[in-house]
Amino acid sequence: MQTQLADFIKDTPEGREAEAILRNCVHCGFCTATCPTYQLLGDELDGPRGRIYLVKQLLEGHDVTEKTQLHLDRCLTCRSCETTCPSGVHYSRLADIGRNIIEQRVPRTGAERAKRWALRELVPRAGLFGAAMKAGRLVRPLLPATLQEKVPDARRAGPWPAPRHARHMMALAGCVQPSMAPSINAAAARVLDVLGISLVEQPGAGCCGAVRYHLNDQDGGRNDARRNIDAWWPAVERGEVEAIVMTASGCGVQVKDYGHLLAQDPAYADKATRIAALTRDLSEVIAAEADRLEAQLLKRRGERRRVAFQSPCTLQHGLKIRGGVERLLTAAGYELAPVRDGHLCCGSAGTYSLLQPELSHELRENKLAALAEGGATLIASANIGCMTHLQAGTATPVRHWVELVDCRLNGFPL
Repeated sequence: MQTQLADFIKDTPEGREAEAILRNCVHCGFCTATCPTYQLLGDELDGPRGRIYLVKQLLEGHDVTEKTQLHLDRCLTCRSCETTCPSGVHYSRLADIGRNIIEQRVPRTGAERAKRWALRELVPRAGLFGAAMKAGRLVRPLLPATLQEKVPDARRAGPWPAPRHARHMMALAGCVQPSMAPSINAAAARVLDVLGISLVEQPGAGCCGAVRYHLNDQDGGRNDARRNIDAWWPAVERGEVEAIVMTASGCGVQVKDYGHLLAQDPAYADKATRIAALTRDLSEVIAAEADRLEAQLLKRRGERRRVAFQSPCTLQHGLKIRGGVERLLTAAGYELAPVRDGHLCCGSAGTYSLLQPELSHELRENKLAALAEGGATLIASANIGCMTHLQAGTATPVRHWVELVDCRLNGFPL
């Protein structure tokens, strides 16, 4: 794709990156076949190729309008198009560049601006979000339907093993997971403990930065990244941990990208690259101990339940991890149900379900229908946002996959 970038962006780091991405695009349109919003709306501008043209026009100096903003807002950033693209177009980074510029040029309405401000300020603050979640559970019947489904019932976390092994890893607590599903990290700690690995959460680390960054507060997202790096760095520098474990694939994508996000920050660039290199999805960590896990699981066989695994977009398209969780669930004695259109997004996409509720709910209905077709009695996922979104639409229990392994390995109830 030929480009003539405008002077305001041409010689900047963002401009050079955007130009390289645009030049990789060959207009083939393969991406439209796997784009969830294009499938629902049938509009070229609601598919990756159309959105690439919109960003290209913006970067070449053309006027932008609320219509341009709307088409980019409707993008889930699921990155399915990146998996499909034969030319390796890094669409998500181009979309981030375009959205950031549009946010500065196209004022939002008062209500929309207030909603996005509230999400940026509430969700990333774990303490504030936790207090809001407790209050929400008390008045849940009085809340609007769109908020009721974001307030799940509290589930017991269970015991967290004390550090006792020579091998240590750090887990990110995150922003919403501690109050919405503390059972996830606790289950991960118990499973890793059986495998001879002690898992700890480092005080001071919080939101990965994805919420602010993808709500076009990119500076705020980078500040979240710096805070986490500061919290983790002393232990990393002393060589006390061998990995930083992500139990939410959405956080994993963001932290793995710290090196890119802070590449222009001389004080943090090297540290960010080191942190990104140490970051592992939980499935990668446990898969590396597969022989030891299977030996332990052979002693603990139980009821063979049928499970449908919903692979989050951040896991399969962002982190490019496919099949690993499924192998671990099979090793744990679960029977996996086939899932039609497993590459398509469930509609959660961070704050998307609150900002684009109609599209989000339609995608959820489609995903739940696909998950139900195989007769599963449990749904497993790998990301807290997907889990909460799916559970709001079904009576079938939705759990993190490590909770299923923990149930089989340690007998902790689901």
